[in-house]
Amino acid sequence: MSDHHLDPDPAALPVAVIGLGDIAQKAYLPVLTTQPGLDLRLMTRDRAKLDRLGDLHRLPHRYTDLGELIDSGIRAAFVHASTDQHVPIVEQLLTADVDVYVDKPLAYHLKEARHLVELAERRGRSLMVGFNRRHAPGYQQAAERPRDLIVLQKHREGLPEAVRSVVLDDFIHVADTLRFLVPGEIEHIDVRSRTRDGLLEHLVLTLAGPGFTALGIMNRVSGSTEEVLEISGSDAKRVVVNLAEVIDHKGQPSIRRRGDWVPVARQRGIEQIVTSFLDSVRAGRTVSAQDALRTHELCEEIVTRVEAQAAGY
Repeated sequence: MSDHHLDPDPAALPVAVIGLGDIAQKAYLPVLTTQPGLDLRLMTRDRAKLDRLGDLHRLPHRYTDLGELIDSGIRAAFVHASTDQHVPIVEQLLTADVDVYVDKPLAYHLKEARHLVELAERRGRSLMVGFNRRHAPGYQQAAERPRDLIVLQKHREGLPEAVRSVVLDDFIHVADTLRFLVPGEIEHIDVRSRTRDGLLEHLVLTLAGPGFTALGIMNRVSGSTEEVLEISGSDAKRVVVNLAEVIDHKGQPSIRRRGDWVPVARQRGIEQIVTSFLDSVRAGRTVSAQDALRTHELCEEIVTRVEAQAAGY
């Protein structure tokens, strides 16, 4: 069911938000509803949630069917559905020549992720994966500094899970951020892990190349939920805590905290990545997901090695 006859601005860009779970509600809708010149259309199969969020954000265009949503004339879509729904949804959107922004990962298996990237290339459509940390100010600034040694730790409390879901749903952020920050070609990959009763408890990834080493560390039973990036080189060090607090060390440490009025979405790079995608759609520039696919390839390699270690090979 829809009511797309209520169009407030015929010049507005028709954009869909598909899947209205936690990430859409906390991170994306607050950003998208404040963007000028958008005609937002919501979609979820949960009618009660659809109406509650539609009413909350005063968005009249509401859909429970993907085909109807596409037929309404959307130009772009933000896909926040569960990972196991990414392939059929993104496939249908790209085939209908809709530009797509999708939460990471593209899919749980590399073959499916590759299929979506190839489909986007064939159709000449944009496919952007939500690696928001590449746009977070604390991490972007880190990429401009000397970084012979990079250490990124992302920990959880009491959350050991199956290997593939930990790596593709969570550790993928660590893998992608390290790929973004390394200052040269990666020549060496090493993986160390501990799995107990089929559940991944901790994981350490080493990426190394000429003159640099990067470590990605995740402990799912650490007793704390935190994310700490530390880069050092040329006798200087920078630490970014939870994407917000920046501590520079050169002899004495100096601390910069997130300004009181800086929105969390900006601090985490959500606002910037959303704007970047929408600017590309408006300008008719195609965003390629080929680099995002490299991160999925790395994650598949990590899964393979962790499963081999768990099996005692």
